Amino acid sequence: MLLRTDAYRDFDRLTARVFDAATRTSGARLDAYRDGDTFFIDMDLPGVDPATIDVTVDRRVLTVRAERRRAEREGVRYVVTERSMGTVTRQVFLSETLDTDRLEARYDNGVLSLSIPVTERAKPRKVEIVAA
Repeated sequence: MLLRTDAYRDFDRLTARVFDAATRTSGARLDAYRDGDTFFIDMDLPGVDPATIDVTVDRRVLTVRAERRRAEREGVRYVVTERSMGTVTRQVFLSETLDTDRLEARYDNGVLSLSIPVTERAKPRKVEIVAA
């Protein structure tokens, strides 16, 4: 098998990898939003075995760890390996207004979805006005 190399293309790939690594957030991109009385975090973890995902909360710090492994195949010699493998870690600092004791996690189609209810004291409430 013969592979052609192009010095300019190789330099472009190297540059892209350096800048991507500098702007990447530990490889786990996320969206965080509030919908009603629940706060949600959706984190991209493509190709991760759900058994390797570890979600912990220590005080107000949510930590997600997951591992992406390349399938070991006997007799296979990889020519190109661009997909990142290894451990991914992401930490999120949570507000005191979230009830982390009731945090729920679900993994579907490469997305880890976390839902955290808002505490009762943080919900909007109506204040009654007393006439004098």
